[in-house]
Amino acid sequence: MTDRESTEAYGHDETEDLSFAPDVVVRPADAREIAQVLVLAGTHRVPVTPRAGGTGLSGGALPVHGGIILSMERLNRILEIDTANLQAVAESGVITQHFQEAVEQQQLFYPPDPASRGSCTLGGNLAECAGGPRAVKYGVTKDYVLGLEAVLPTGAIINTGGRVLKNVSGYNLTQLIIGSEGTLAVITKIIFRLIPLPRMRQVLLVPFDSLEAAVQSVAGIFQAGITPSALEFMERAAVRAAEERQGKKFPNGDAEAQLLVEVDGNNEEALAGDIEAIARVVGTHGATDVLLADDRQKVSDVWALRRGIGEAVKSISAYREEDTVVPRARLPLLVRGVKEICSRYGITSICYGHAGDGNVHVNLLKGGLQDDTWNAGIEPAIREIFTLTVSLGGTISGEHGIGYTQRPYLPIALPEAEISIMKAVKRAFDPEGILNPGKIFL
Repeated sequence: MTDRESTEAYGHDETEDLSFAPDVVVRPADAREIAQVLVLAGTHRVPVTPRAGGTGLSGGALPVHGGIILSMERLNRILEIDTANLQAVAESGVITQHFQEAVEQQQLFYPPDPASRGSCTLGGNLAECAGGPRAVKYGVTKDYVLGLEAVLPTGAIINTGGRVLKNVSGYNLTQLIIGSEGTLAVITKIIFRLIPLPRMRQVLLVPFDSLEAAVQSVAGIFQAGITPSALEFMERAAVRAAEERQGKKFPNGDAEAQLLVEVDGNNEEALAGDIEAIARVVGTHGATDVLLADDRQKVSDVWALRRGIGEAVKSISAYREEDTVVPRARLPLLVRGVKEICSRYGITSICYGHAGDGNVHVNLLKGGLQDDTWNAGIEPAIREIFTLTVSLGGTISGEHGIGYTQRPYLPIALPEAEISIMKAVKRAFDPEGILNPGKIFL
């Protein structure tokens, strides 16, 4: 497709208001067609940007140098669900939620749970090594991938890993390609590891009078010997934004901060014990209430609040979203520091995210600031936030990736020696530099 309407539609993702129209959009049906496109592009040194669901938050799928958008939307088949070996094989364009629902019908479970699961795809999840709320107990995308089929920028089709649970035959190319943000290879087919589906799930919604009390209680829950299946943090402004956008009122919406704590398993008595222990812990940290959602509809309603926060916050004004992650015991220092930095620059911040694994999304809002004040302050503020994050033992992205927008800040997180090795890996995979150029590195 080369018409303007199509190229503009494929020229943006969910990263702020950035848009770069490609010269052409190509929608191949299989690895062979992708290989042909890449050989042609390599011959003429035309940039190729792989695109999955277009839900990225760091500009990873933006065709910043024009050229070809390689859309994976037609590679959308679940090829096999192997109930005997707890494995599945799917193409990279399968919608994540569709895959989850298909394996759950077989009483199996694929835990990675990005907020955009209804529209993001499995290949995009691999490219960014997506996480989500359940990462605190179950891990992230890379923990469920046994192997993959991928097309190199040279046009070579490779198969990495396999259907076995143990495999140390050579370098682990599977895990190298996962999280490489479409810069090393185009993922076409994936072999997944699955686990049994937990039969029961319950959610607690816990309000606090202060942000610090909420995040301080997080470490206490783990110290009590409990690993929730999700542990989410939401400050009041985030909850209010979701309420307004969804047209609903949620319990204790005026609380300064809330925790959403989910537990799952197969033993009702054990779950009840976990819930009682969590209630005791949050009580010692000043929780003002503990509300239990113990049926399917209540659990769904609570998660609808949480999943709606991202879009709700973005609708308030011009914004930048940063994806900070620290050891979870240092969350209070991170949240306090973010608020202090933003206060100095006159920038409004709204924080929410995956407190259970220390991954907090920091949204910086322009609000009523004049353009010159916002433009002068936003970059220094982000640098200070990232410098603070790294000083606390963290890094500048937990699940959104570096992509296009975070490239200037990568040296804050990584030393030059590591960045040089990564650039050398990129050259080995992509000697002509055609695959997703302008990403990760300046």
